[in-house]
Amino acid sequence: MLKHKDIPVILSEQVQTTLTNLEPLTRKVFLSLTPPSPMDNRADVDQVRQMLERSYDFVLVPLALMRKIPSICRGAHWQVTATLAESGNGWELIDLEPGDMTEQQFGLAIDIGTTTVVVYLVDLCNGAVLRHAADYNDQIILGEDILNRIRHAAELGGLARLQNAVLDTLNRLIRVLCPLPMETKKITAVAVGANTTMIHLLLGLDPASICRDPYTPTVNNPGLIPAGEIGLDVNPLAPVYCLPSIGSYLGGDVIGGILVSGMHKQPDVSLFVDIGTNGEIVMGNEDWLVACAGAAGPALEGGVTSFGMRAEPGAVDHVSIDPLTGQVVYTTVANMPARGICGSGLVDTLAELFLNGIIDRNAHFQKGRETYVVVPGKETASGEDIVVTQIDINNFIATKGAVNAATDLLMENVGCAWQEMKHFYAAGAFGQYLPIESAITIGLYPDLPRSSIVRLGNSSGEAARQVLLSRTKRLEAEEIAAKVTYFELNANPSFMEKFSGSKFLPHTDLARYPSVKRRLQTLV
Repeated sequence: MLKHKDIPVILSEQVQTTLTNLEPLTRKVFLSLTPPSPMDNRADVDQVRQMLERSYDFVLVPLALMRKIPSICRGAHWQVTATLAESGNGWELIDLEPGDMTEQQFGLAIDIGTTTVVVYLVDLCNGAVLRHAADYNDQIILGEDILNRIRHAAELGGLARLQNAVLDTLNRLIRVLCPLPMETKKITAVAVGANTTMIHLLLGLDPASICRDPYTPTVNNPGLIPAGEIGLDVNPLAPVYCLPSIGSYLGGDVIGGILVSGMHKQPDVSLFVDIGTNGEIVMGNEDWLVACAGAAGPALEGGVTSFGMRAEPGAVDHVSIDPLTGQVVYTTVANMPARGICGSGLVDTLAELFLNGIIDRNAHFQKGRETYVVVPGKETASGEDIVVTQIDINNFIATKGAVNAATDLLMENVGCAWQEMKHFYAAGAFGQYLPIESAITIGLYPDLPRSSIVRLGNSSGEAARQVLLSRTKRLEAEEIAAKVTYFELNANPSFMEKFSGSKFLPHTDLARYPSVKRRLQTLV
């Protein structure tokens, strides 16, 4: 099981909310029933339902449970625990257990990323995360990115293969969290944060229209779906709630990020950014929210450089250059011999190259240099120099420029000046592991007071935990989705103009990066 730094399994303590008055997707109720007698000859199912409806308005009992209720009640001497799940018209009985099992309530909070999947086992009694497990999304072998997976889904049997791949990943992780088969059936609720395409593939919905004009998904808010209809290895009647999407390229993972950050409740303007295989940017406050999204490429997962790799053992993850000697000091994940460079190491390298005058503001090497040796071959696992090339830098700067251009486009459309930006929320691996000072130096993060830069960790997973536990949070997420105005980058001619002018380090307008400007002046 992979548990390396590029899989953001951390639910950041900065943003993890202690929820009060828990209203989880499912509830457990202990029932002390009356054994049948000549004085009380009610049907077994009717007695269970009537007892529950003293506290819950309407309770549906599915046929599958009707068959089991008589033997369970008699075997438990009429002392049983009912599990209720929210449904469209009230509540549904999804399980009946012998004895008092009210202290054993479990759910799953799931983050399905294009690259990685993380599953958290949550105690529904107190909201605590008991265990977590993470792995790569098995869909990767069918397509590295969303567009390739949408194309694969259009092939004969392709959609089924993609759905089975993500279900295989999820069920494998569930078995890691609950090794015994009987334990998985005790999981009675599931909440999922994911982008729009990942939700479609999880549910077996055709994603073809997501990438075709006018870019309309099959569904934005699927509602509550029984786990058995999907194929999740939990209680088959467990409700599965997917955080709502806004459209084709702005999914529930982004809604979750907004929910966790709280930016939708603040009077000040904030910026939320999540850059991974795809990139999403949201700007706004308590009065308005605007957003855009697009393919970012695997820049921060080591996928655009000659020696790029994910943050696995042997990946160079931090770099500094001595300004006097030019000596490179680096560290690797797990202190293993260097095998390549991951996202945090690349961001550090570019910042150090810039601050030491090895590359200029155009991100071009100086003095005829074409490559830079980060780790000499005598220190690497392969014996080959680990280098950064001009092409590597150009590829990475394209991602950086896209973030800047999209941010500028949003500010222009809402008439917001960069001076109004008060908070910056960085989500996922983009937020959890990138070195803040280096990210600011190259213009990937805005130059704000460092206390205003918040690492959200796995905000998609944390949002899934919150909506799993709180009906209030579920309604809040749906209100956020209704509030966001989405801007289509592809349809905006000024985006490419801004993109072309945003590849400078740290930005075309150096005044937006006063701390970097001061550092550059001290180096002259």
